[in-house]
Amino acid sequence: MLASDANMTASGPTPHYALGSTDAEHERLIRQATWLAAHTERLFRDAGIGPGQRVLDLGSGVGDVSLIVARLVGPSGEVVGIERDERSIARATARMAEAGLRNVSFTQSDAAQLPHCKSFDAAVGRYILCFLPDPVAVLRSLSQLVRPGGVFAFQEPDWGAFHRQAERLPLWSAGAALMEETFRRSGANTQMGPALSRVFHEAGLPAPSTRTDTLHGAEQWLPDTLHSLRPQMTQLNLSLEPLGDFETLSERLHTEVKAFNTATPLPDLASAWSRKPVREALG
Repeated sequence: MLASDANMTASGPTPHYALGSTDAEHERLIRQATWLAAHTERLFRDAGIGPGQRVLDLGSGVGDVSLIVARLVGPSGEVVGIERDERSIARATARMAEAGLRNVSFTQSDAAQLPHCKSFDAAVGRYILCFLPDPVAVLRSLSQLVRPGGVFAFQEPDWGAFHRQAERLPLWSAGAALMEETFRRSGANTQMGPALSRVFHEAGLPAPSTRTDTLHGAEQWLPDTLHSLRPQMTQLNLSLEPLGDFETLSERLHTEVKAFNTATPLPDLASAWSRKPVREALG
């Protein structure tokens, strides 16, 4: 995910990144990545990402997607992460060193102002298009960097499933509604998951293969995310009263799930991948 930046981009004003870039948010992202990793790796394998390829990771954050790609492409491949936030890049760089990965580098850049460099075999991203003011324009720009026949593979949340799952749980439902409202008012597109096919099409890419995964577990995800969003909620003058005391929020959310004997509500994960037409090589 991209971090907060007040700059104007070629595609219009950049939305405020509501989750911030604190150490606590970095740790939240790393915890979140543990229950997304298997789904993301499966998407990349299905899309054909493998040894020796050069891959661009858009909105690389603290490096969780880059870690997956680096292991898929191996030492003969390369991963370049594009990220706006210096603190996130520093954390990601340290994590790559800790993992002994020498085939990953990070470039500080806005997604709408991608650096010109040699071509990539694939462009990937997770939970990033929803934070861009014009994701179609960004994918079109990426297409100039991806070789003919190269892969585009992205994942975004589907909030509709989250709300449906939370309907029976008053506190989870209140938290889900407040979370989505905060993202929406901060400029994020909370309908990006279901819109992935349309966005690919409008960017001039072939109709993508799609999949929606239902996620389970991760009981700490909602309270963690609400804690990261709390400063932005306050700034937006949103009422936190439905959530009660934040110090006991996690415990009360867990108690509610147990009382109703149900699975932890989570947003579905929408995935899409496509290949840049090879015919462009003949232009």
